[in-house]
Amino acid sequence: MQPPQNGSAANTPLLGKPGNSKKNIARRYKAWRKYLHADIDPAHATGPLAAFCFMTGFIDAISFTAAFVWCGFQTGNFAQLALAVGRILSTPNERGLHPADILALTSLLSFNVGAFAGGRIGDRIGPHTRAWLSGGTLIQAILTLIAAACIYASGEESISTGRGVPAWNSALSSIAMGLMAASLGIQGVIGKRITSNFSTTVVLTALWIEFVSDPKFLKSPMKRMVNRDNRIMALFVLFAGAVLARVALLYVEAVGALLFAAVLRVAIASWWLTVKGKFDDRETDDEVSENEQEEQRYGAVA
Repeated sequence: MQPPQNGSAANTPLLGKPGNSKKNIARRYKAWRKYLHADIDPAHATGPLAAFCFMTGFIDAISFTAAFVWCGFQTGNFAQLALAVGRILSTPNERGLHPADILALTSLLSFNVGAFAGGRIGDRIGPHTRAWLSGGTLIQAILTLIAAACIYASGEESISTGRGVPAWNSALSSIAMGLMAASLGIQGVIGKRITSNFSTTVVLTALWIEFVSDPKFLKSPMKRMVNRDNRIMALFVLFAGAVLARVALLYVEAVGALLFAAVLRVAIASWWLTVKGKFDDRETDDEVSENEQEEQRYGAVA
């Protein structure tokens, strides 16, 4: 038998032109990069934002049950510190902050550090992009996971026996409190940048005011009204998150509850990747035309 001549079908690569696979990989990478850096449509972000509100109630219930300190509601912590300063100034025998006051200060500072860092990183990447929304939520999950490890290492209880007797008194539990607060700080800045009916997803006082002062508050209660109904949803899921966390503490303690919170945050991070974008993510006409020409010349690559 004679060997096949140059240019015959036997010499034609099965997958097309040599190097076509590399071009295809590069094209897919470019498409994914474009998809991740596209802005989401806030109107389609109801699910992840509601999940954020749930996480606020869940995380706050863990910290408050253990030490009567909030990780997200920083107004309460700020007022507690003001009362502590007033107590020190008005009581001769008072020399410093109580353990609960120190935890409140830790929570306040860590929350603001998380919000500051989240704001700077988010603005750099793009506050509405899938890359930041998903990546920022993954950072929250990591912080929550580390907080669980700190509580486990501390060996402390999860439920306080009284207002003035916090269950968390060690340096490790203070670190855990700071990490939990920082995670909610990042969550809050993400919610704030999106600008929705869920407010920051962390502090819902403004949401209560917007809800009860809405002129459509009692108008057509059976009719679907997005602004009113989303606010009701935010309040309800936060309440549900706090209830679930308090019940979970009886069975799995703070470590198990925080591990569950970390897993849930990973799920929310994945959820952000599926939210519809503001603009159509289809390829441009030039890219489509280029792909069609490539397939006509060398065949489609599976």
